[in-house]
Amino acid sequence: MIKMSLSSFIVNFIMDYLRVHGYLGIFVLMTLESAMLPLPSEVIIPFSGYLAYLNYLNIYLVILFSSLGGLAGSLIAYYIGYFGGRELIIKYGRYFFIYEEDLIRAEKWFNKYGPESVFIARLFPVIRGFISLPAGIGNMNVLRFSFYTFTGTIIWSAILAYSAYILGSRWTILIDIISSMDPIIIVIAILILIYIIYKIYRNKKFKK
Repeated sequence: MIKMSLSSFIVNFIMDYLRVHGYLGIFVLMTLESAMLPLPSEVIIPFSGYLAYLNYLNIYLVILFSSLGGLAGSLIAYYIGYFGGRELIIKYGRYFFIYEEDLIRAEKWFNKYGPESVFIARLFPVIRGFISLPAGIGNMNVLRFSFYTFTGTIIWSAILAYSAYILGSRWTILIDIISSMDPIIIVIAILILIYIIYKIYRNKKFKK
């Protein structure tokens, strides 16, 4: 059972959509997620990794299409910030699930860590989607933005997808961990999780 605040409708929609559309579904959902729509990558990527575990998909293509979708959606958000500006986003953003407090949080990240914050933010839930706005508002070089975005996204995608691939039917552990922890604890949890998965994988290997 998935213990999270997300509605079961959204979770079920994501899983059904991915079952039917495969790699295209991964790309579309990750594009929408990175364009700041409320579709959590914490469900999209792990469930795709689980489908790879079931041999419906290839794990490396799951990571690739997740990352490409993340880049495409982030560029959409970047150009919203670039052409729309802060005032327009605050005025109309709520109609598209973009709230001022999310923008302020992302701006603090961007101002504190500079352009590199685009890479850092990709490794954290929630903030990872909104960091594109201040990057666009601040006219960050789009090639540099794309590089940091894709690099960070492929790491995030690889961790979630491969973790779910190794965990198999226990893939929902990832969602429970991520949805209940703050950013610093998430990083620690990911490192611990990688170690646990490594131990599981090694044990399976020795049993063969």
